[in-house]
Amino acid sequence: MAKRRSLQEDAIALKAKVKESSAKSENPEGNSAIRSLRKRLKRSQRKVRMSKKREAARTAKKADAAK
Repeated sequence: MAKRRSLQEDAIALKAKVKESSAKSENPEGNSAIRSLRKRLKRSQRKVRMSKKREAARTAKKADAAK
């Protein structure tokens, strides 16, 4: 079974793919493949933001409980 990439690694790879594909394409807005890559990138970025927010809340909750 393959090892899963972290959310940050996935977002970086998707960002590179989008940039590369957009540079190759003449009409990046009209290209459905690039559009779907952008959607995946946004979804991945949203997951990263939410996990960071959850982690911050978790550490704050632990700090409050320690007091």
